Amino acid sequence: MNIVIAGLGIIGGSLAKAIKKYTDNYVYGINRSPEPLKKAMECGAIDEIGNCESLKTADILVLGIYPEAAVEFVRKNGEYINKNCIVIDTSGIKSEICPKMNELAKKYGFTFVGFHPMAGKEKNGFDVSEADLFNNASAILIPGDAPHDAVEKIAMFCKKLRFGMVVYTTPEEHDRMIAFTSQLPHVIACAYVFSPNCLKHNGFSAGSYRDVSRVANINANLWSELFIENKQTLVNEIDTLIENLTKIRSGIEKGDRDELAALLHKGKLIKEALGE
Repeated sequence: MNIVIAGLGIIGGSLAKAIKKYTDNYVYGINRSPEPLKKAMECGAIDEIGNCESLKTADILVLGIYPEAAVEFVRKNGEYINKNCIVIDTSGIKSEICPKMNELAKKYGFTFVGFHPMAGKEKNGFDVSEADLFNNASAILIPGDAPHDAVEKIAMFCKKLRFGMVVYTTPEEHDRMIAFTSQLPHVIACAYVFSPNCLKHNGFSAGSYRDVSRVANINANLWSELFIENKQTLVNEIDTLIENLTKIRSGIEKGDRDELAALLHKGKLIKEALGE
């Protein structure tokens, strides 16, 4: 297949490297700045720098760019996209993006499948991309209006790239779950490192500090867009967290060891039940 990847950051770059490592597909790269394109060509992550002509022959177009930028890319270039092409995005929100992409798919004649690879790192950019980033990771697919065979084609594509599991869902369920599993931990990490004691942690910290603070090394522009696009769902999760923190705080403040122990034990049981 001819595959065009627009956006060679950590996700787009890793997908390009995985495609070249595990398949025989031909990869075109498109990127706003030239440096990642140069590096991708030098290391063999892409076969060619893409353009509008590349979109005319694309079997799959991967949008590895910010959500609203992905929509804008298709609005600007939709007339060039091969009508047999399957367009997939990689964004971390779907309720705002999928309806817009479905409308553009109808307008320009291509097929759209929502896609979210559940993998990443604290750092961003092509320099930290790697072919095995997706090994055993989940690939979330949002079929929407796409034909079954197109969705299954993307599912098989994911399996060839060494994803461990393919999950099918709706935009709404995706955003509810991602608010809890991904967005809320980033909120917690940033709020955690706001403490004045964070500046003094050296010599006093070990695994717990690293675990909680790890994702505070955040791409602020991207995550602020993701948070606001998923505003109400994320606010609900934050409210639930505040409610639970308040219960624990109350037990500590009252010195009620039985109440506090019961809350902590409840957390332990939930984690054990998940088998993690």
